Amino acid sequence: MLIDSHCHLDYLARDGEIDPVVERARAAGVSGMLTISTTLSGFPTVREIAERYDDVWCSVGVHPHEAAAEGQEEAERLVKLTDHSKVVGIGETGLDYFYEHSPRKAQQASFRAHIAAARRTGLPVIVHTRDAEEDTIAILAEEMAAGPFSGVIHCFSSDRSLAEAALALGLYISVAGIVTFKKAEAIREAVAAVPLDKLLVETDAPYLSPVPLRGKRNEPAHVVHTAAKLAEIKGVSAETLAAATRENFHRLFARTQPGTA
Repeated sequence: MLIDSHCHLDYLARDGEIDPVVERARAAGVSGMLTISTTLSGFPTVREIAERYDDVWCSVGVHPHEAAAEGQEEAERLVKLTDHSKVVGIGETGLDYFYEHSPRKAQQASFRAHIAAARRTGLPVIVHTRDAEEDTIAILAEEMAAGPFSGVIHCFSSDRSLAEAALALGLYISVAGIVTFKKAEAIREAVAAVPLDKLLVETDAPYLSPVPLRGKRNEPAHVVHTAAKLAEIKGVSAETLAAATRENFHRLFARTQPGTA
């Protein structure tokens, strides 16, 4: 059984009822889903979706695109919103210099506040980084030196240097459908070097549908295709990959383990 460690069920809900989406995921062998917050204004909807299903959890946070409008400069509000058994992570947060929908300074300040919230709550931080690898690692390293925290680089789409830097800080690497794309050889090379006990698998649904579903709306059931490619890259069976990534997920997002909420 696989776990989709990063999806946006609230985005899928905008297209209609999500019960069938969850049912298709379960039928495909997905035993859990983590639906991700991108704004605090939208967080109540994200949390409500998680509350509806035993096998769905959620995070709380502000995407770097939204840092100018909703970014946090202090950790307090984020910390307060984690006081719910379904909230298991902080984010997604991080830096995105590709689109720069928010000023870099606003992104950086919000990123640091999310890390502070992760440190205070013991919940992992979920990191988005695009065209901002140097600053992402610099901030993570500075904050780690100030006090330990756990986390994951979600939707890994960079090269081996980012993976190695993140792993050196104790972070996990989560792999999305990009790894199946024809031109993603550098990503596959990087992923091949990541220890199996540091890997997660995700969809980032409704985005980034894996081969052979490119161009279609992504959803948690499609994580099986990404997992199959990941198993091929790692040279292990699909069952071994599923067991390892599931165990890694529950270790990182410890609040998802029975009896820990």
